Amino acid sequence: MDNEQNNDSPVPKFIGAVSKSNCINQYTWGDGCYGWTFVETEALSIKQELMPPDTREKLHYHEVANQFFFILTGRATFNIDGKEFTLKPNEGIEIKAGQKHFISNKINTDLEFILYSTPSTINDRVNS
Repeated sequence: MDNEQNNDSPVPKFIGAVSKSNCINQYTWGDGCYGWTFVETEALSIKQELMPPDTREKLHYHEVANQFFFILTGRATFNIDGKEFTLKPNEGIEIKAGQKHFISNKINTDLEFILYSTPSTINDRVNS
């Protein structure tokens, strides 16, 4: 078998490294929070988000999507089905579809994390 790639191959061509300055889109959410989308397909969403001090999102759940949050900087406080969890950098937590949850930043430094959702959360958020 030769090493040439067939032009009809379903494997996408390399598009380069992603970063905050090289992403699909940048957005704001919540009360002064920021996000950068790196991957957005029906099957998978990967984002980096930043929450300034003393911010939180609204309680909600996803009907289909499972999510995994991985903390980069700061401390994240999660409320999942009424239970509180605090994560520090290099820790992650999975939230299953149907679990009511929100994330908050209760400290005086920025909180940044990577958020993986499978499938994507597009049109899958239900506010509680």
